[in-house]
Amino acid sequence: WETCWFKVELNIPPAWAGREVHFVWESDGEGMVWRDAQPVQGLTKEGEKTSYILTSSLNETDPRSLTLYVELACNGLFGAGKGSMIAPPDPDRRFTLSKAELVVFNRDVYELLVDLEILLDMAQLLGEENQRSFQALYAANQMVNVCDVMDPSTFPAARDLAAAIFSQRNGESQHTIHAVGHCHIDSAWLWPYEETIRKCARSWVTVVRLMECNPELTFACSQLRLISVLWQAQQFEWVRSWYPGLYMQIQDFVAKGQFIPVGGTWVEMDGNLPSGESMVRQFLQGQRFFQEQFGRICSEFWLPDTFGYSAQLPQLMRGCGIRRFLTQKLSWNLVNTFPHHTFFWEGIDGSRVLTHFPPGDSYGMHGRVEEMLKTVKNNKDKGRVNHSALLFGFGDGGGGPTQKMLDRMKRMSDTDGLPRVQISTPDRLFSVLEKESSQLCTWVGELFLELHNGTYTTQAQIKKGNRECERILHDVEVLSTLAVARGGAFQYPASQLQRLWRLLLLNQFHDVLPGSCIQLVVEDALQYYTEIRRAGARLQEEAVQSLCRELLQPKAGSTESTLVLNTLPWERTEVISRTGPAGTETLALVTVPSMGYALVREPLLPPQPVAVRKQEDGSIAMENGVIAVCLDMMGHLTSLRLVDSERESVPDGCYANQFALFDDVPLYWDAWDVMDYHLETRKPVTTLLKPLEITLAGGLRGSASFSLQIGESSTLTQEIILDATCPYLRFLTQVEWKEAHKFLKVEFPVQVRSTNATYEIQFGHLQRPTHWNTSWDWARFEVWAHKWLDLSEHGFGVALLNDCKYGASAHGNVLSLSL
Repeated sequence: WETCWFKVELNIPPAWAGREVHFVWESDGEGMVWRDAQPVQGLTKEGEKTSYILTSSLNETDPRSLTLYVELACNGLFGAGKGSMIAPPDPDRRFTLSKAELVVFNRDVYELLVDLEILLDMAQLLGEENQRSFQALYAANQMVNVCDVMDPSTFPAARDLAAAIFSQRNGESQHTIHAVGHCHIDSAWLWPYEETIRKCARSWVTVVRLMECNPELTFACSQLRLISVLWQAQQFEWVRSWYPGLYMQIQDFVAKGQFIPVGGTWVEMDGNLPSGESMVRQFLQGQRFFQEQFGRICSEFWLPDTFGYSAQLPQLMRGCGIRRFLTQKLSWNLVNTFPHHTFFWEGIDGSRVLTHFPPGDSYGMHGRVEEMLKTVKNNKDKGRVNHSALLFGFGDGGGGPTQKMLDRMKRMSDTDGLPRVQISTPDRLFSVLEKESSQLCTWVGELFLELHNGTYTTQAQIKKGNRECERILHDVEVLSTLAVARGGAFQYPASQLQRLWRLLLLNQFHDVLPGSCIQLVVEDALQYYTEIRRAGARLQEEAVQSLCRELLQPKAGSTESTLVLNTLPWERTEVISRTGPAGTETLALVTVPSMGYALVREPLLPPQPVAVRKQEDGSIAMENGVIAVCLDMMGHLTSLRLVDSERESVPDGCYANQFALFDDVPLYWDAWDVMDYHLETRKPVTTLLKPLEITLAGGLRGSASFSLQIGESSTLTQEIILDATCPYLRFLTQVEWKEAHKFLKVEFPVQVRSTNATYEIQFGHLQRPTHWNTSWDWARFEVWAHKWLDLSEHGFGVALLNDCKYGASAHGNVLSLSL
């Protein structure tokens, strides 16, 4: 990730007058050309950008001598993996500058080669049953006959032959492809956040240069990847701060309608794991940024590359002024082919958005004939609509469109035998689709990606940090709002909260929160969570001091008391731990009203204390008058029942709280995937390091703990806790994880029969089947949930809650949480 600088001094020979002159630079690492202290051209060998145009026709006023600087990064378009793109970066990798030249560019030869490429692709790909393939083939053959490579005067005649083919027009019914420049840039992935800032600048300055020469070019900038018209707010903010001159040029092209902000969110976030409030903040921060910087909000939600899409998204989009959605990731499904490319997507509340998947199944097209034909052939809704999108430009690591891509598509703008190709905008595309939408189908519920199921679990500390920081920011905002409402001098910490929210939202990027990023990015992300926790605790303390100042200043002679706050909107009765006068931890049962407080002086007495008994066989029974449980020496839950109903929750002969280890060897995407065949390798964890022992004997709280060995060298320690009056059993689990290519889960077989389990999602819940009747069912062998999943039948059910996990499954009667 080091950067080195080259000073390049150029002297253009006078004999090159009237010629097109390029500065050519080829290196393994990505580069940026600077001229007069401003970035002017990105250089990426893998992105087919290896030259900077000094002049299109050298004239008397052009400088003959000039100095450039090239900033060269020690990473390629896809980072610096050792032996494989997704391997960890190689710290010893060396980068080579292989070419630095001043050259004359022969534009006539280039145009001739592009003509021949298009004709030969038509001849090869249109097929023998299509007369146009023969016409293209014969035209190409005639061009070869006419053209003498040693005599440039023969080139125009050869080009005229090609032009005759390209000028033959389509009929009115031909399918129209809306080509939009695109440059998907991942905010962090195989490179750290800081390198992304440079990637944005390299990519966007290249787009600006193209727009200067091609006023028809439109560019959608959505993140760090492949689209040339779409933007992500966080990346705009980076460029605005680091490259203000480039940012001003971008604003000019936004005003002209060429550089088109789409997306609407702060980053291209993961579509599954952020909470409902986090998703609202993604839209709020993104739309507010676009409104402030460009005078309008985005009307399209652009999320081409995340690992599934929550069924709550349509409602959130509509609430944020968005009625249109574009992605293509479901083309990666491993099992079932998604049945539509243009359709209405309906969320859990009935909200609908018009949705388009580019039928070429990519956000990084190169403008080739093959891609145009695939776009039409692959389109599953071409009987209902006659328009589709094609996103062109190098992406993921940035890069964006090239001149050659544009020149290819100019030849296909309206050529008989090929779909009609027009440089377009997202608004133009969706406006036409809206007019043709009367026959479109509707997809109800989540858009589940049948791949990358491991991203619900990979990098457990990131998952834990996200959930904790979402809770911290919620509590700070509740307490700060109450402090403001109470009056006084308290100032709502709006700017501090915005900074913390933006850090959290940045970490929800679709390769960070899922854990599919390099170690350097993980370290950055964990550092951001630490900062949110630290600053959040300070803001919370300030709000509490203002809100409860009198309560925190006890009157003389008053009894020692503890102030307990409840930031949730329902009354809670729970056992809390507090520090006594001697510094010892003591327990208290407290009841705190909704969004309120309680002063605890004399703790409440429970209606029935927790009873803990050790049986002769070493098992331990606990009961609190609400539920009764039994645990064996291995920590298995052998019995769980509601005291009033006497109904047993754990089936006979089964163990709940059963840890199981699976092999995790996916086909390719190691950090992303867990394959269905991992289920065939289940091994129950049976090696006991420390048998179950009572740690708290009862009263307000009873508990027992044990330790297990996991795999070859990992350990697990768990404390199982039952509090007075509490209707649930808690499991505090610590794992020292040292395994490779293994997957740890905990299973809870329950005595409930239902064909569907219910999972919490953003601001709602979703039902998924517990059977594998169809391929659509078994493809969801591993799913995501937020804080709970539930299996219920009429009058009875069991729920499994968590505070930091997302991967889960419910098959038959077994609830499973992926750890």
